[in-house]
Amino acid sequence: MSSFASFLEMGGYGGFVWPAFALTAAVLLALLVDSLRRLKSGQRTLARLEAVSPQRRSRGSADAAAGGQA
Repeated sequence: MSSFASFLEMGGYGGFVWPAFALTAAVLLALLVDSLRRLKSGQRTLARLEAVSPQRRSRGSADAAAGGQA
């Protein structure tokens, strides 16, 4: 058990290392949550816009059928 305690102490720097890890994990988790919320919001907006103007969706397939030439 003393080796585990020694690991947690990290040579006396554990008081700095573990809070830094915790803060980094919290920031990464917050970024993940924000990204997922923005993705869902963007998907809802896209679905709403496509419902209003469905003919605009087919433009990409028309360009592909024309060989991508303008």
